[in-house]
Amino acid sequence: MSLGALAFGGGAAVEHDTAPLRAEVRQFLAGQQAAGRFQPHCDAWLSGHDPEFSRELGRRGWIGLNWPSRYGGRDRPEIERYAITEELLAAGAPVSAHWIAQRQSGPLLLRFGTEQQRERFLPAIANGECYFAICMSEPDAGSDLAAATTRATRVDGGWSVTGRKVWTSHAHRSHYAILFCRTAPPSENRHAGFSQFILDLNAPGITVRPIRLLTGEAHFNEVTFDEVFIPDELVVGEVGNGWLQVTSELGYERSGPERFMSPLPLLLAWLGSLTPSPEPADAELLGRLAARLWSLRQLSLAVTAGLQRGDDVATQAALVKDLGTAFEQASIEAIRAAVGREPDPSSRDTVEMLLAQAIASAPGFTLRGGTNEILRGIVARALGVR
Repeated sequence: MSLGALAFGGGAAVEHDTAPLRAEVRQFLAGQQAAGRFQPHCDAWLSGHDPEFSRELGRRGWIGLNWPSRYGGRDRPEIERYAITEELLAAGAPVSAHWIAQRQSGPLLLRFGTEQQRERFLPAIANGECYFAICMSEPDAGSDLAAATTRATRVDGGWSVTGRKVWTSHAHRSHYAILFCRTAPPSENRHAGFSQFILDLNAPGITVRPIRLLTGEAHFNEVTFDEVFIPDELVVGEVGNGWLQVTSELGYERSGPERFMSPLPLLLAWLGSLTPSPEPADAELLGRLAARLWSLRQLSLAVTAGLQRGDDVATQAALVKDLGTAFEQASIEAIRAAVGREPDPSSRDTVEMLLAQAIASAPGFTLRGGTNEILRGIVARALGVR
């Protein structure tokens, strides 16, 4: 059973025909699976790190294809990037190497970066050869970015950074990171005094310590900075404009289909295991899950359109992330109850194997990218009820 079985590829928010592109991507993914290049994996956009796979996507022009051609893109509509993203997520393909760089680091540089930065980094990202991490969260700040204390101090020719970040996915495997930190003392305006930098993760003074998950994998990291030098040419945007820039970046981080499709390989495997005339309870569950999934997709597509227009979509993105990750956790539990079998990561049964992966990954869904409480506070403030 394929992604098309859930009627993806169309809808009121989509006017551009992506069917030929989707067919091409599906054919490629089927060939990769048949050749043993990968097995479907839940949450593969974070746990599936395969540089060669990313480079192959780059060779096909499927990374950053909506970017201008002068920066390595193909000047294609945003919906085509979205379609490729859906197909890769549904297949559980190993895309985490380039994921963050394409999803938000590239768009951030397109909007706020210098021409030199765009020419240096974007073509390498589009080729699947340059990977970025995100240095935002801190141990004592939680999801409150305004409480960040990592500090960059002016020095000759650039900045010296001291502090600590945590939950930094793939910092141990990435080349660079977008660093959010203080460049001025705190003031009455909690959102003032922040800036962003492009950080070379191999620079002297950086220590990266992996944090292992329940699955045994380690894509999260703690990153410590001890007087790390960053040259002036790697300042992103304007010094002191970091809050505006980082909140625009969060629009990309929180609104994509990965916020409700992380366990989709499990849903599709379970769907494929059903008979042509499933039991009424299974048919009802499938209908409920498909309806929620479709609604979330329409909301995500609307936010994607807003990002392309340059709208402020922070509130809508928070809503996608909150509703989406709650759906992911609920769908895993619903399928576990419907299957009635023990999840087993070593099982040859695809459903049992993917169920084990999804259960082990699920606790982090509603934490990463902002906790539910923080996201609901954003929505409440926008509605004027907080």
